[in-house]
Amino acid sequence: MPSTTLRRALVRSLRRPPWSPEVWRDVRFTAAGIPVALPVWLAVTESHLLFPVLAAVLVCVRPLTAVQRSRLRVLRGVEVPPLRPPEGRRAWLLGMTWRQVLYHLVAGPLLAAGALVVLYAWAAAVVLATVYGWIWLLPAGTELRTGLAGEDVLLTVGGVLLLAVLPLSGTQLAWLEVWAARRLLGPDRAEALERRVEEIAESRAGLVDAVDAERRRIERDLHDGAQQRLTSLAMNLGLARRTLKDVPPEVMQVIVDAHEEAQAAIDELRDLVRGLHPAVLEDRGLDAALSGVAARAPLPVRLEVDLSEQVAPTVEAVAYFTVSEALTNVAKHARANRVDLSVRTAGGRLSLVISDDGVGGADPSRGTGLTGLRKRAASVDGTLSVLSPLGGPTTITVELPCVL
Repeated sequence: MPSTTLRRALVRSLRRPPWSPEVWRDVRFTAAGIPVALPVWLAVTESHLLFPVLAAVLVCVRPLTAVQRSRLRVLRGVEVPPLRPPEGRRAWLLGMTWRQVLYHLVAGPLLAAGALVVLYAWAAAVVLATVYGWIWLLPAGTELRTGLAGEDVLLTVGGVLLLAVLPLSGTQLAWLEVWAARRLLGPDRAEALERRVEEIAESRAGLVDAVDAERRRIERDLHDGAQQRLTSLAMNLGLARRTLKDVPPEVMQVIVDAHEEAQAAIDELRDLVRGLHPAVLEDRGLDAALSGVAARAPLPVRLEVDLSEQVAPTVEAVAYFTVSEALTNVAKHARANRVDLSVRTAGGRLSLVISDDGVGGADPSRGTGLTGLRKRAASVDGTLSVLSPLGGPTTITVELPCVL
């Protein structure tokens, strides 16, 4: 727990009156830990019960930990993450860790003893502060009853002072229990970081899937909406261009220009739709989609595809766009005569190898093309490596997981 949190807790506890709800919440929380510690106390006082109680605690580590987590959650509003389930040969230990054993045998009983002391101090403070209320119940002639101007005044003042101090001690004891439970009953720092990395990986995978789904939706909307309307407009303009013979030349020229612009808009929109998400990738798979990319490339591409394992749609989209962008970069910068493209799956990985016979010298640090390819591969936990000596050839190797 950070020191700033402790300081804030100290300041807040100093401002709390003894009857505030927060004080009683802390008292209930710490007092609830006393029954769980009774067996350990009994083993300490009765030496012949030490080994049976120790064995019982070791066997019941998981139930005892569940009880403590429930107490923290219900009475203090603190959620302690559970540990990972046991694996391997050590599973017979029922998920026990040395930190949990340390809590149930040492930290828990000591904290419960502190709670017992706090409860006793609360009872004593109430009795002392209300001495004038019950002193008349004592038999006549009692020394405390007859000395109304002496010890009873000191007892009352002492009880009031104790009531003023106890909220601080109770709050600090509650915070100490929370700190100990988080450190000893929850996952350690390494496991917490591992869980955080897994959560981030799952979140990123979900985000990538969501972006891919949104791209598919936009592609469908453009294909079924704007593209169809432009096609219909181009057809009407073409029909008017062929059938209208008696219109002025100026009007016909306007129709011709509009028809050509509509055709150009359709071509641009088709390229845009293909860039968002090619329909062939969803309809016929990665093999057919890459064949289309190779056929449209401005230089010869020899394609080899061996997809023996199932590939996730999101990974297929990343592979498609990676190959498309890589071939575009080769056509622009490599001055190559041909490209060899190999796509294979093995061991749960999708491997893309793009080789050209160009001039080489490709450096990811000097341009955005290869950097963009590397970021695209990294978005699905993939890797990209470039081997491009001066004079060529250049080989780009991309490794992607088949399933996210």
